[in-house]
Amino acid sequence: MSRPTSPIPPPSRRGALTPTLIVVALVVVGFIFFANVWTDVLWYRQLGYFEVFVTENLARIGIFLAGFAVMFLAVFFAIRIAYHSRPVYAPDSEIRDNLNRYQAQLEPVRRVVMVGLPILFGLFAGSAAASQWQKVLLFFNQEPFGQRDPEFDMDISFYLMSLPFFGFITGFLISVVVVAGIAGILTHYLYGSIRLMERGVFTSRAAQIHLAVTGAAFLILLGTNFWLDRYAALQNNGGRWAGALYTDINAVIPTKSILAVAAGLVAILFIIAAVIGRWRLPVIGTAMLIITSILAGGVYPWVIQQFQVRPSEQTLEKDYIERNIANTRAAYGLDKIQVNRYDATNTANAGALAPDAQTTANIRLLDPNLISDAFAQLEQYRPYYQFPNSLNVDRYEVNGKVQDTVIAVRELNPTNVATNQQGWLNQHVVYTHGYGVVAAKGNKFTVDGKPDFLQSGIPSTGVLGDDSTYQPRIYFGETSPEYSIVGAPAGATPREQDRPSGKQSEGETQYTFTGNGGPNVGSFFNKVLYSIKFQSSDLLLSDGVNEASQILYDRNPRDRVEKVAPYLTVDGNAYPAVVDGRVKWIVDGYTTSQYYPYSQQEQLSAATTDSQTTSGRTVALPNSSVNYIRNSVKATVDAYDGSVTLYAWDDQDPVLKAWQKIFPTTLKPFSEMSSDVMSHVRYPEDLFKVQRELLGRYHVTEPGSFYQAKDVWSVPNDPTVDTDVKQPPFYMSLQMPDQDKPAFQLTSSFIPQIVNGTARNVLYGFLAADSDAGKEKGVKADSYGQLRLLQIPPEIQVPGPGQAQNKFNSDPTVSQALNLLRQGASEVLNGNLLTLPVGGGILYVQPVYLKSTGETSYPTLQRVLVAFGDKVGFAPTLDGALKQLFGGDSGAAAGDSDNTGQTPATPGTTPPTVSAGAQADLKAALNEANAAIRAGQAALAAGDFAAYGEQQKKLSAALQKATEAESRIPVPAPAAVPAPEATPSPAATPSATPSPGASS
Repeated sequence: MSRPTSPIPPPSRRGALTPTLIVVALVVVGFIFFANVWTDVLWYRQLGYFEVFVTENLARIGIFLAGFAVMFLAVFFAIRIAYHSRPVYAPDSEIRDNLNRYQAQLEPVRRVVMVGLPILFGLFAGSAAASQWQKVLLFFNQEPFGQRDPEFDMDISFYLMSLPFFGFITGFLISVVVVAGIAGILTHYLYGSIRLMERGVFTSRAAQIHLAVTGAAFLILLGTNFWLDRYAALQNNGGRWAGALYTDINAVIPTKSILAVAAGLVAILFIIAAVIGRWRLPVIGTAMLIITSILAGGVYPWVIQQFQVRPSEQTLEKDYIERNIANTRAAYGLDKIQVNRYDATNTANAGALAPDAQTTANIRLLDPNLISDAFAQLEQYRPYYQFPNSLNVDRYEVNGKVQDTVIAVRELNPTNVATNQQGWLNQHVVYTHGYGVVAAKGNKFTVDGKPDFLQSGIPSTGVLGDDSTYQPRIYFGETSPEYSIVGAPAGATPREQDRPSGKQSEGETQYTFTGNGGPNVGSFFNKVLYSIKFQSSDLLLSDGVNEASQILYDRNPRDRVEKVAPYLTVDGNAYPAVVDGRVKWIVDGYTTSQYYPYSQQEQLSAATTDSQTTSGRTVALPNSSVNYIRNSVKATVDAYDGSVTLYAWDDQDPVLKAWQKIFPTTLKPFSEMSSDVMSHVRYPEDLFKVQRELLGRYHVTEPGSFYQAKDVWSVPNDPTVDTDVKQPPFYMSLQMPDQDKPAFQLTSSFIPQIVNGTARNVLYGFLAADSDAGKEKGVKADSYGQLRLLQIPPEIQVPGPGQAQNKFNSDPTVSQALNLLRQGASEVLNGNLLTLPVGGGILYVQPVYLKSTGETSYPTLQRVLVAFGDKVGFAPTLDGALKQLFGGDSGAAAGDSDNTGQTPATPGTTPPTVSAGAQADLKAALNEANAAIRAGQAALAAGDFAAYGEQQKKLSAALQKATEAESRIPVPAPAAVPAPEATPSPAATPSATPSPGASS
């Protein structure tokens, strides 16, 4: 009797689910990848730099494919040849049984593994190779330097553009041979061509040939690497000085040549072994090569260094130190520096500043790092605006004279919009841009310590222009939103918040962007792409996006320049200028290399770190090492439409010439630079910082002195901060001793070498870089970029910045006055300490600010400290402080000479009589104030609040007396008073009429 058959279960559908999910996932990932790539295409095309995107990515793809193909083919054929040459029969053994099991397990996926492994290694190799695209492009587009190295007589371009490429190719091929060789050996072992036996290692004939060819290829590449190492010795930075020194020239380079030839000979022995099947000679040759590399490459140079060079190092290394000095100075642009001895005096003689009258009139009093709050309180107007923490110093022509100017743009801060209004629409459609430039005189302030504005207000007005002469809207800046949607069809109602109205009763104004600032995002397809890019469904669904909408992103000026010129290192400080009817950011770009022969390497981040970068006011450069740098490109970024213009500033730089061949349409000659832009070009800060760091050692050009390192300098620490960090350089208009008129300069000073955090803080050197490029269209002033170094003989003992700050802090009268200013929870802020070589010596100038408590408080400039030699001056104005310092007559008028803090007298009236006892009255008032402070503190400690209140009244009365007494002393007599007296409180200073545009 037959059994009933069981029903056949239906086929499972789970088998189709997994492949479907995989396919969907791949499609999603692929579309996300496509969205990011295509939005980049749209960005570059809109900006006009599509050539950069195409060239860079084609280079990356081509190099990736080449690297992938080489590694894939090498590994694939190594495995394939080893597999097909496997022995058909092999004696049974326990090892063989194990291998049979491995082979059985591998067989179902053998074909996948034999293709998959080469693909995997190929992907890694291709990715690594693609990252070297710049070396490849520079090699095929290199430009000669016209200068030759002192050892091999090769053009410098060989070291910067050929040798790195050869090193990359050699290293890549060595890795290919090693990986393919290991893959082949493992395959031979797995299939029995190589076996471990009791009597040794058995290798089949095919395996022997495979090993021989692999070994020969490896040795040929190793020999090539040894040969290239001869040239690379000139780039060595492992010794006390960069470059090939005595041991390298006389031991290392010759042995590298020997090892290169030896490696080639051993490679030939491997080829012979592959033919004749005898391995004794290549084994002996390999052993001899290893022994030779140890003895000749390591022991022999060590013996030469220890027993020949070390006892007579200064004599034997002299020529190579000289090479290092010359090449380092050339690589960093220090070879054309003008060096002059400066026999500075420490005596402040009357009238000493007369020859420096123009410099004195331009001495900057506004510290761009402290007055941001003042700009914010006086010029911000709305919480959705902001100013940067550090403002910029530039110069503008005002009434026919060049005026040092502190300048900033009023940028957007959408995060400060009320919380209940921070929706997507407000963040990305309504609040889209900042508004206007604010600028103040650098050498003057109002009588109540506020900036004296040249450009201010909303609408923007001032000497730089107004809404009718320049475009004030800031869509591209350093703190712009991640992205904004702007633009609308003609006739559409404006939706962008523009600015507060000029009249309080008129409310806010709206605006519609009319430029070409970003890719169009009006089509549904582009909406989808950008919704994916910025992960925002609102962008896809909002009615704030229309057919004419543009999307603005990558809005930081530095980021835009880095994207369109990926070969540049960009300066950490972009600055705005009103030029050609627009606000434009000026950005400096550097071409760099780490391969210049005999040049000392410098780490960019360390060399450019100072009190500005540590406080976050400027951007630090990347943590990379260079030994060649040029300010090859000046770039402008339009603050309204984001357009980027690159100018080939150093058109003689061979590295830049090579990049111009690679990207031929992206750079304009500086001859096309407008006169407006030319007049605002500055010498770049980060280049100057790197140069001053090197100059601390390389101001010495005599090899013997350089070897002894007895005259090493350091950049002084910033005395105005609590941490040991370098003082930043300062921009100022300055006439150096060998100049016939002032020029806009970038300056820094030097003191003896800082060892273990300590140094003698006396001045040894003063460096200035001429930043005046002229104001003629397309013509660069011959003096631009000229470095001038003043060397002060050590025996003169001129105080350094640290000593000057200590004098200010320890002076009894200054200290007493500043302590009085600090009463009432006010904070005294020391401004930047400027160093100026004027009056035949060194003048230090430091503005002193007072900031009260409260959210709306801001620093006001109340006093100016000056020092010359051992003398100190301290007054409400720089002009008054200089008169104190130079015996009542400095010989020149400062920029604030008309700022007496009093109402000017009517012409024809008799000036007030100066009381003969004014000095005594001032001193008595200060003593009364001190007594009131001490008594008030004692009453407070005892809990007697009534007595404390009484003493506060006495303190206020004493301060009023002091202010009245000081007003009767226009020029105190220094001979009668060892240190100048100071007005203790700004409270009694007469108020000034607010400057135009200042908020009430």
